[in-house]
Amino acid sequence: MKFLLLIFYISLGQTALLAKDYNILEFGAKPGGNSLNSSQIQSAIDAAYKHGGGRVVIPAGSFLSGSIVLKTGVELYLMKNAILLGSTDPAHYIRLHRWMALVMADSQNNIAITGQGTINGQGRRLALNIDSLFYIGQFDSLHYELVEKRPRADWRPQIIEFVNCTNILVRGVSIKNAASWVQTYDQCSHVTLDHIRVESDAYWNNDGIDIQDCKNVRITHCFVNSADDGICLKSQSALHYCDSIYIADCTIRSSASAIKFGTVSHGGFKNVMIENIKVYDTFRSAIAIECVDGGTLENVIVDHLRAVNTGNAIFIRLGKRNQSRDAGELRNVTLKNITVKVASGRPDNAYEIRGPELPFFHNTFPSSITGIPGHRVENVLLENIKIIYPGEGNNGLANMPLSRLDEVSEKETAYPEFSMFGELPAWGLYLRHVDGLEMKNVKLTIKKADYRTSVIFDDVKNLQLLSMIISGDRKPAPVIIHNTEIIKMNEKQIVLKI
Repeated sequence: MKFLLLIFYISLGQTALLAKDYNILEFGAKPGGNSLNSSQIQSAIDAAYKHGGGRVVIPAGSFLSGSIVLKTGVELYLMKNAILLGSTDPAHYIRLHRWMALVMADSQNNIAITGQGTINGQGRRLALNIDSLFYIGQFDSLHYELVEKRPRADWRPQIIEFVNCTNILVRGVSIKNAASWVQTYDQCSHVTLDHIRVESDAYWNNDGIDIQDCKNVRITHCFVNSADDGICLKSQSALHYCDSIYIADCTIRSSASAIKFGTVSHGGFKNVMIENIKVYDTFRSAIAIECVDGGTLENVIVDHLRAVNTGNAIFIRLGKRNQSRDAGELRNVTLKNITVKVASGRPDNAYEIRGPELPFFHNTFPSSITGIPGHRVENVLLENIKIIYPGEGNNGLANMPLSRLDEVSEKETAYPEFSMFGELPAWGLYLRHVDGLEMKNVKLTIKKADYRTSVIFDDVKNLQLLSMIISGDRKPAPVIIHNTEIIKMNEKQIVLKI
């Protein structure tokens, strides 16, 4: 895979050296952010495409535009101090295949967005202008969320949407302020996102990067600060799946989950490597691995992830949200060299667009790995895991004692989320319906007392509990093993530190 990417970089570099530059000023584009330049930029793209490819240059300055469509062999290059400014008029956007977007491509090859400039979607103003159309009767109520009182996500333009494309490079640019998802790559192959900066706390559903049913993807050295999920793998089609995904050396801040598989997971996810990730100020999970729509999720490695001030460390869930299909499969997951400090309060308070508060009182949620009856999460390795919890869980705020362990709801068809079960009877780890769980050097620390036990194994088969340290919990039996089959347990390495 690295060899193929090297060849791609070399060929792209040679194309850029040999191909002609098409400066949008030569096609009548006007800076200043007031004149609409959609047709002028599109003319430059069309000219480059007509002559076999080239580089469309956006010079320094602010250039207002609606939807533009990239074509095979065309690189959109934003010079330093260049700003591609998304129009706030909904009429300036088109829908090629799936959703509307500012920069679009469908079934194209060898396309790129590069440079040191910025793409600014002006998402909040755009979304509110769409919202106003509903109230004056010009926007169909079928496309409006009546409960949340805002336009549906798929009727608010993204900043980038590439569908069915091959050999994509997005490098160096800043992408900010989307009306919906920031950028989506759907059923694409050989996608490289490198050294890009995402800043989007503009409106609802501001996922930073969405990779949907793609193959051979590299996301490296990126900074993502998003009001919704940071980097999100999705699978919308039962006939497709994400395959051969590499995510490394990224920093993520999110008002939802930092890295997430799902929620939509019809085909699934295979062969995913994630390493050297930093997470901070994140409301939900540092890593959320979900398969709930009948797909297959397998062969995932997360190595060296460090998170501070996050609401939850690890969430792994096999469910059956899609009731028209049998439950899928979630197997062969390795999590190692992970350190997380869980927040005592809400870690995303500084966001303007925050996810909704939970509708029930609760104490801090533990990390969890859960399947459903008859469908277990299979073959999980937890190695060199360190999670620090604030503690202070009290049964006056919310109460789930061990005597009610069998009353924890299965929530088989529910939307997957670390808080989905409500109050859980463990503060550190909750594991249920798992087959093949190996734990090596797992350290759980609690700073202040919590009424709950530290770890619960419930209906776990083939458990190998090799080494675990629990610090700060004074209970005589901090680990509860219920309906569980242990095949290997090193009791000398199960340490309780007061």
